[in-house]
Amino acid sequence: MARKGSSIRLSSSRISSLLLSMFATFASFYVAGRLWQESQTRVHLIKELDRVTGQGKSAISVDDTLKIIACREQKKTLAALEMELSAARQEGFVPKIPKHSDGTETKKRPLVVIGIMTTLGNKKKRDAVRQAWMGTGASLKKMETEKGVIARFVIGRSANKGDSMDKSIDAENSRTDDFIILNDVVEAPEEASKKVKLFFAYAADKWDAQFYAKANDNIYVNIDALGSTLAAHLENPRAYIGCMKSGEVFSEPNHKWYEPEWWKFGDKKAYFRHAYGEMYVITHALARFVSINREILHAYAHDDVSTGSWFVGLDVKHVDEGKLCCSAWSSEAICAGV
Repeated sequence: MARKGSSIRLSSSRISSLLLSMFATFASFYVAGRLWQESQTRVHLIKELDRVTGQGKSAISVDDTLKIIACREQKKTLAALEMELSAARQEGFVPKIPKHSDGTETKKRPLVVIGIMTTLGNKKKRDAVRQAWMGTGASLKKMETEKGVIARFVIGRSANKGDSMDKSIDAENSRTDDFIILNDVVEAPEEASKKVKLFFAYAADKWDAQFYAKANDNIYVNIDALGSTLAAHLENPRAYIGCMKSGEVFSEPNHKWYEPEWWKFGDKKAYFRHAYGEMYVITHALARFVSINREILHAYAHDDVSTGSWFVGLDVKHVDEGKLCCSAWSSEAICAGV
């Protein structure tokens, strides 16, 4: 009986050995097949690289081959972007309209929103601006769609809200539709800084533009020169562009540029670097910063100083652009006084 059990165990052991041997054989064939397939893939990739580069035999690895191919694709993409930028500079500086997967065009992103600071009694100046460079109706819309430039007059409300001056502005706006009316701003010199702050906040919330510009209603703007200049700064996400200076702080109450908070600027009473004058520009990121922090950003007596103060301590690129000094009119100047 013991001899019979031993025979059964021996037979079972032989069968297990046979099955293990068969499994090992099949596994060897599978691994060999995969190695052969991978080697063929490597050979194919290397031959393709040789065919494209014309360099003959190559000992380059598959990983390096794929890196080279990816690099070439990136170069093609960069070249295409450079061509688009060049075309944009010649066609109004509006970026190429991206398309959805179904082929329909997405909405254009405006290049710049210009807020023209005006006052209740300045209708003649507004009409002069409309006639000189801003346009009305179809021409204003054409400037928006073809050049990506949105221009609006920015105004507050009368100290006596709802009076004849407010009604006059509402009537003018109903005809021209080219105002941003800030109901929380009283139209007065001491409110100028708050007015500019709320314009940047309002514009950033309403329009997803590349840039936002503050301008006065006593200048003419060269739209083509403005577009050309701003196009050169599209790669700067936090650019603050204008005619820069660091001037004296005046503590005498009877001075034209009196600063009531002069004591905040130290013993030498000198302003920090800021863009002054009739026009300056900030990027989308900075306008969004103003919008988000509008309640806590301090307003000094003058809007240009106030705007500069909001960016102290931030990683901002100050661009001293002489074309924005608005001193004299020329084909290269962005703006000029009237």
